[in-house]
Amino acid sequence: MSKTIKKQAKLKVACAAFTLISALAFAQNNSNTLNSFNRDGFMFEFGLGGGIISIKDSAGTQGFDDTQGGGTFPELKFGYMLSNRLAVTVSAPGMIYTLNDNDRHFGGIIPSVQYWVKDRWWIHGGAGLALDGPALYDIEDKINDDWNTGLAVMASTGYEVYRKNKFALNVQSKLLLGGVKLDNNNDREVVQFSLGIGFSWF
Repeated sequence: MSKTIKKQAKLKVACAAFTLISALAFAQNNSNTLNSFNRDGFMFEFGLGGGIISIKDSAGTQGFDDTQGGGTFPELKFGYMLSNRLAVTVSAPGMIYTLNDNDRHFGGIIPSVQYWVKDRWWIHGGAGLALDGPALYDIEDKINDDWNTGLAVMASTGYEVYRKNKFALNVQSKLLLGGVKLDNNNDREVVQFSLGIGFSWF
C-alpha cells in the first residue's frame, strides 16, 4: 500500500471517529432542550488523554506510515463566556511523539470558539500557532533542543458527563493538523487524533 493511500486511510479513520463521537453525544443529549447549567465569566480547563500521531518530514527522516501512540497531558484551555452557550478561548493542545529516540512535543496555541449545541454537548475549533519542540524532560544540547513554529488548525467536540456548581467533567475527542518549518527549508507535517477527559471551571 502506498504512503498516499495509507495517509488517506488514517485521515478517514480519524474523521470517522470524530464524527461518531459527535453523533453519540448528540443522540444522548437530543432530549435536553433547556440549558440548566450556568456558565458565565471566565472559564478554565485542563485535560488529559491519549491518541495517535503521524509525522512527515520533507527531509525523509519520518513518514506518515510511522504512526505512534502518545499522551496528551497537559492540555489547557482559557476562555471567556460571551453567553451561556458561546465562549471565546485560547487552547494549548499537543501530544508527545518520538523522533530519533528522543521525546518531542507537537502542539499549538490556538485562538478558538466553543459553542454548546445542546445542554451538555459542545463543539470547539480554531486556528493558530503550531509549536514543535523537545519534551521538557528530554532536552539535550545539540541533539534534541530545536524549537520550530508554523500553523495549526484544531477541531474538537465533547460531552459533559458530570456537573456540579461551576465544575464540569467532560469526555472529548480532538483532531489537530499542523505544519512547522525546520532548518534547511525542510517542513514537518503532523496529524494527531486524541480521546480524553477535561476538567472545566466556569
